[in-house]
Amino acid sequence: MSVTDDDVIRRRLLIDGDGGLDDKRINNLLKSYIKWCNSSETDEENDATYQRLMSTVAQCEFTMEKSLLVYEMNLREQANYGKLNRQIEEKITQAMDKIAECKNELIEAKTIRRNRQEYDNLAAVIQKQPDRQTSMKKLQELEDGLTQLKTTKEKLEQKLDLRRKQFHVLLSSIHELQRILEEDDNADESDMETS
Repeated sequence: MSVTDDDVIRRRLLIDGDGGLDDKRINNLLKSYIKWCNSSETDEENDATYQRLMSTVAQCEFTMEKSLLVYEMNLREQANYGKLNRQIEEKITQAMDKIAECKNELIEAKTIRRNRQEYDNLAAVIQKQPDRQTSMKKLQELEDGLTQLKTTKEKLEQKLDLRRKQFHVLLSSIHELQRILEEDDNADESDMETS
């Protein structure tokens, strides 16, 4: 498995972070200090080395203060994000409650609307029907008509019965006439055979 330069740089940045090689700077400072303590340089060189050491210490202190400020800022941001998270959760809970309430209101409104539609349909059917007085008048007319029809039916049944009897008499007469004609024909045939 080969490690590319990008991977090394990325790893180094992740490890060092914003510190920017602070460990290396401190190690170099320590080496420079030991070297300065053990060196036998002139006062001017010592002052220059001392100034470089103090500059490096100031850079390290600045980086440390910057890191401390970033850390404190991160803590404040974390607290702020926690607060925002709680507020968002409260708003979500309120929204869910409002949605549940609206659903119940919608169900109730649908029920009321359905009842109103049924009422309107029934009212329309009722409006199409005549009022009680008109209905009673029509019922009386129908009962009167029914009475007349019963009377007419009885008359027609009596007439039909009379016609049946008359038809029966007619049929009996036809049969009797037919029998007489047959007897006459038979008698005429007998007379012709004998003569």
